[in-house]
Amino acid sequence: MNRSERGSIAVLTISVVVLAGMVAIGAARAGHAAGNAARADTAADSVALAAAAALARHEGAGAATTDAATMAASNGGVLRTCDCAADHAEVVVEVDGAIGRARAEVRRECQYFPHRCG
Repeated sequence: MNRSERGSIAVLTISVVVLAGMVAIGAARAGHAAGNAARADTAADSVALAAAAALARHEGAGAATTDAATMAASNGGVLRTCDCAADHAEVVVEVDGAIGRARAEVRRECQYFPHRCG
């Protein structure tokens, strides 16, 4: 290796290190976003179940929405929408900028005839 090549190798080495650093930062950001999405989905599941439980107790859509908002807050999120009808709760929850969606259904036959639901 002659003297003029030493500078080129240093530039190449620095470029590779910088590129590797950028890839590592990108991977870390993608992992963080995936973690937030998973937390939002988990929160949405528990929020939908809380709303469906209120509907199963015949407390009405208002109580189901209130229970859903309380559960969302306890999961570190915010309830964006709650479509709480007589037999289902469909919710959208935001946690740290990530959106989670879930649906839970009330099966009335399970309340009155549990042997049918296994």
